[in-house]
Amino acid sequence: MKSMHFDPGVSPQLSILTQFFPPDYAPTGQLMAELAQGLSRQGLKVQVFAGQPGYAYDRSLAPQREVVDGVMVRRTRTSRLWPQRIRGRAVGGLLYCLRSLVKLLHPARRGDLVLVTTEPPYLPVLAYLLHRLFKQPYLCVVYDLYPEVAVALRVVPKTHGLARLWNWLNCLTWRNAEAIVVLSRTMKQRIVDQCPEISDKISVIHNWADPGLIYPRPKADNWFAHQHGLTQVFTVLYSGNMGRCHDLDTVMATAQALRHAPVKFVFVGGGAKRQPCADRAQAAGLTNCLFLPYQSKGDLPYSLTACDLSLVSLVPGVEGLVAPSKLYSSLAAGRPVAAICETHSYLRSLLAEGGFGRAFSNGDSKGLADFIHTLMADPALVKQMGDRGRSYMQQKFTPEQGVLRYVEVVESCLYGPMPAPAAHASPPTKAAASRL
Repeated sequence: MKSMHFDPGVSPQLSILTQFFPPDYAPTGQLMAELAQGLSRQGLKVQVFAGQPGYAYDRSLAPQREVVDGVMVRRTRTSRLWPQRIRGRAVGGLLYCLRSLVKLLHPARRGDLVLVTTEPPYLPVLAYLLHRLFKQPYLCVVYDLYPEVAVALRVVPKTHGLARLWNWLNCLTWRNAEAIVVLSRTMKQRIVDQCPEISDKISVIHNWADPGLIYPRPKADNWFAHQHGLTQVFTVLYSGNMGRCHDLDTVMATAQALRHAPVKFVFVGGGAKRQPCADRAQAAGLTNCLFLPYQSKGDLPYSLTACDLSLVSLVPGVEGLVAPSKLYSSLAAGRPVAAICETHSYLRSLLAEGGFGRAFSNGDSKGLADFIHTLMADPALVKQMGDRGRSYMQQKFTPEQGVLRYVEVVESCLYGPMPAPAAHASPPTKAAASRL
């Protein structure tokens, strides 16, 4: 990619606030690392303020300060309290926010623009405080839309005082942000419904995957497939977070329906629903289910290609509140995708446009089982759908394309508004970087 150029001869400084960052394997952290490194290569001076690993394989403390691929990374001393529990994540997130606020009282650490994620979900409020105190410009990247997620999962009622206060704070932070990035058109609509006047400052930038890291490979040449006995059986893979927002009931019902078929359901990852699913499989005597832990980044190219079909799922009510990042790595792996989601989901639009799989309504285990039977009987269709998905991802969802879209947003924050980009129309030209 073409480097950015600045007329004054001084590169602007971007400060990224995200609790999760490698060696954490949380998708937000991995994507922020790729974004930070990509923007650094574009010519920005990038520094990251992150927490200590809470989801890494090695739970030892990461360096409090280090330079990674040209990016200065500063980590707080603690934010790892019970990361798998809601209360622990809330306390850890608050500690991270407080420590970050103290660090960012120094003007050199704030830089010209602050980018905040929603990890933790109240982090944008910190950016608003910096704006009020120091007129600090900031950019919001919305990965999960709270408190709506908590409301949809019935953790808190919609009319609860905390939910109402949180919604009010959201609109306050969005109105004062220079720009807002969301992950799907349905997420943009959710925000516009709450705060219509900010529509023009919202950009839709999908997540991405690295096709150079994850690429198709035959199961016969895949050590992961050999190690887990997957080379001679049709394999259905669910890889990633098995959290409250993901529909695992439909998947488990499908596994039950196919218990006597030559099919293996492989679940790789963790989350609130992992153990209940494992218990359910054991209680039902489902020998066609295999549960494995999260895999290291170096093993992902093998675990993601040790299957014949990848699954993506969302429970009813969370469309536009979250966006499953696992979709893009599944496309990079060159495997068909089955999405379990609502009828208005953006996932269905991508599937229709890319032709790389099929969507199913929540609870439609029979439809999913029939689709699996169809693929089992037609290996050529499996390859055709997988190839389409890989090609579609390379056209639209690579790190390079994602970074260039962020370049446009950062440019608008620093130099003034640009025309509102369409949600993944044609990829932006590199001319967008000419002023940066």
